[in-house]
Amino acid sequence: MDDYKDVESSGELKQHSATDSDTHPKLYVVVAFLTGAIASIGAQYIFCTPQSGVNTVSVPQRSIEVFAPPYAGSSEVHHFPPASPTNVFPSLFPTDVGHAGPTPTGAEAGLIATAPSYPVHSGAPHLVSPASMNKGDKHKSSNFDIFKHWGNLSPWFSVERGAFGLDSGPEVPETCSITGLHLVHRHGARYPTQFASFGGPANFSGRLNQAAAGWKAHGDLKFMNEWTYKLGEEVLTPFGRQQLFDLGVATRIKYGFLLKNFSESNTLPVFRTESQDRMLASALNFAIGFFGYPFEGQYQQSITIEEKGFNNTLAPYKTCNNADDKAKSDRAIWYVRRWADIYLKDAHARLAPQLKGYDLSIEDIYTLQQMCAYETVAIGYSKFCELFTEDEWKGFDYSLDLYFWYDSAFGSPVARVQGIGYVQELVARLTHTPIAVHNSSTNATLNDNPVTFPLGQSLYVDATHEVVVLNILTALNLTTLAAEGPLPADHIPKHRTFKVSHLAPFATNVHFQVLACDSVAEPQIRVIVNDGAVPLTGIKGCPAHKDGLCPVSTFVDAMREMIRDTDWAWGCHGAWSVPEGTQWNTTVGYPPLPQ
Repeated sequence: MDDYKDVESSGELKQHSATDSDTHPKLYVVVAFLTGAIASIGAQYIFCTPQSGVNTVSVPQRSIEVFAPPYAGSSEVHHFPPASPTNVFPSLFPTDVGHAGPTPTGAEAGLIATAPSYPVHSGAPHLVSPASMNKGDKHKSSNFDIFKHWGNLSPWFSVERGAFGLDSGPEVPETCSITGLHLVHRHGARYPTQFASFGGPANFSGRLNQAAAGWKAHGDLKFMNEWTYKLGEEVLTPFGRQQLFDLGVATRIKYGFLLKNFSESNTLPVFRTESQDRMLASALNFAIGFFGYPFEGQYQQSITIEEKGFNNTLAPYKTCNNADDKAKSDRAIWYVRRWADIYLKDAHARLAPQLKGYDLSIEDIYTLQQMCAYETVAIGYSKFCELFTEDEWKGFDYSLDLYFWYDSAFGSPVARVQGIGYVQELVARLTHTPIAVHNSSTNATLNDNPVTFPLGQSLYVDATHEVVVLNILTALNLTTLAAEGPLPADHIPKHRTFKVSHLAPFATNVHFQVLACDSVAEPQIRVIVNDGAVPLTGIKGCPAHKDGLCPVSTFVDAMREMIRDTDWAWGCHGAWSVPEGTQWNTTVGYPPLPQ
């Protein structure tokens, strides 16, 4: 509350200043300049002059080599925007001055229905991949893309045709037309989260600082002598903002024609997101891409609260007590640790001797791989990426498959109960029928209100986290994605469809396409994940269709049965437990049944 008051008072001062500047602009600028100069001199005196009880460091203005240990590895923070900038005069910089010129709009785009081919999303603009991989790499391939081997830290890309077992793409099947779209997407690329149970760039930087009395790097790690930790925490990176803007633009170009439904019904779309900073920022960047600026008056943004005690299908773990069970997380980490000991054995032997004064562990080596991914999506390039071979990057990718399989997907005991709330909402939207019983993470206050949870619309967009996307895919019982499970911790299965880099990368997007087809009488539905069609044969009654089509009525009946068979109270609040490691396993994302 105190921070909020400070912001409010600062805003009042800015408003008064703007008024004064309108009256005496020249005088105000002179006074502001002199005040800034005096403040700058004072700050230099305060921060550069030794004070009693304050440790100071004199930094000569020469080569960056002066930041060699013990200062290397320290955090570097650039506070932007400044808290109280001296040159802010809103009245002098209006956002609308009129004189816009002609503003007629054209017809809505419908690329997915009209174009002869589909625009795949193949790259990550503005990010630079390593110029070379580790020289000891024995299995180099000319088409290896490191960005596609970072698990949930990968930037989203169009998966290869057949990635999930269907030789079909997102294009509309022949004789069919799209009548509706339910889109679920993840937030864009972010800085590391505060919590890291294994690895964690901030944890590693902190350990380096604590052990900073004389460590020195050489060889491939020599660059670390001048390296500083530059990552923030949890919020979107600039690239992450662009990802969601681009996704919004792409969605408008492909599905813009669905807005006709809203013009005819005289309503506005309602998109949903959560209150976390990166979630809201992702949703708003998507909206700017989809609607253009300004987007006010073109849609309504529902912001659900992500906090303990608030039912939220986009953050179901906040009311699922067993989701916080440490044993569940430890079980996922158990698999990651064992796999890391295997695939990083050579990397540890290669890199550990190159850092004197600090003993690099396997976990530290794993963190260097994380550092590569996080630095790249944050600042565009990372020297850490050059340290590893292609096989080691494939091993890193699989380590994240292991973690999310056992933590959030088909191998997690709480994945299905956490995803079932969204499935209830999907059924309500598909059938234009309100949710009858709120027995999961659904929020009755919002979902029972036709304004905040509208039915009968042609376009829905929901923003959430990668763990929830995986929860939803599990609750849908898309068994073709779980064919290789339980995933082993001692090798990578040769043919697997469960790849987190394919299913839940940064800005991942799942399309539930609703179609009308001349060849069949009733509406059809199919699931497209990052431009890859997913077979629906795990859903009771859905046929083995070449394009993944299933009658909506069949899909809905199967989902209603899944909802009835999913016990939220038992899964989230029941007194069950699971042992560590391989002693117990599930491939349907559900806990042990009551005895």
